[in-house]
Amino acid sequence: MITKYLLPLLAIIGFLFASYTVVSSNKPLPVAPAVAEPASAPFKTFIAGAGIIEPQSQNIAIGTPLSRIVNMVSVKVGDKVKAGTPLFYLDDRDTRAELNVKLADLAKAQTDLRVAKASLNDTQTLSNMAEAVADKGAISGEELLKRRNALQVNKAKLDSAKALIKQAEASVNNSQITLERLVIRAPAEGEVLQVNLRAGEFAQAGALNTPLMVLGNLDELHVRVDIDENDAWRFNKTSKAVAYLRGNRSVKVDLNLAYVEPYVIPKKSLTGDSTERVDTRVLQALYRFERKQLPIYVGQQMDVFIAAQDYSPQ
Repeated sequence: MITKYLLPLLAIIGFLFASYTVVSSNKPLPVAPAVAEPASAPFKTFIAGAGIIEPQSQNIAIGTPLSRIVNMVSVKVGDKVKAGTPLFYLDDRDTRAELNVKLADLAKAQTDLRVAKASLNDTQTLSNMAEAVADKGAISGEELLKRRNALQVNKAKLDSAKALIKQAEASVNNSQITLERLVIRAPAEGEVLQVNLRAGEFAQAGALNTPLMVLGNLDELHVRVDIDENDAWRFNKTSKAVAYLRGNRSVKVDLNLAYVEPYVIPKKSLTGDSTERVDTRVLQALYRFERKQLPIYVGQQMDVFIAAQDYSPQ
């Protein structure tokens, strides 16, 4: 008797549970509230673009002309440097050893020059004595010719010694220039924004995805704004522009146009990868503002709105 009613009862319970599951799963999920409200444009018609903060001088990626081990890093992030300030030093032991050898070669060449001058003076004196003899029979023509030839040979030796001096000096100068190149200096005044090497690491020459150091002049900041090519015709250099800080739309700043790069380029995503690109092409405009106006850092993104004229048909 129990078995007779148990199976239908279980079937009814299963049907009710399945119905409840279907109904509850079809309910719309509540939309999660935004962490930060997005900025809204203060203009009736506008061009919107993503902006990224960069120094007035742009980011100066510091490299090295020679691949060497790093001996010492003399700056740290946040240091302000003048043009010519040493940033880091590369291993120079082999170059200094070569310089010592070349200095020794220069010293030998200078000694050889003095010997050549003495020999020339000696042959010049003997030749002058022979030429001054009044009695032509007192000295044979062969001896006179020999002294003349010796004089010419010693003049040539003197010229050769002078050439070797110049060669040795050039070789020394080459090593000294190499030593100078092994001290990497700041190319311009600015602030150290990033340091990606340490003493003992190998500094690779050439273009790198991650620069060894990054410098920038932060006296004034720029916002590099990507304007979609479809909106480029609406852009006006004299239009007002406002930038809002990502994450806090109450923090904003009025922008002044610094310059426009008049070349439409493929847009790069803001991942820092120099090779990553998307299909959109953009016109880049750079606006300036004083650093003290915002609590902001280089590399941060901003929402930028540029006033545009309404070209809709009347």
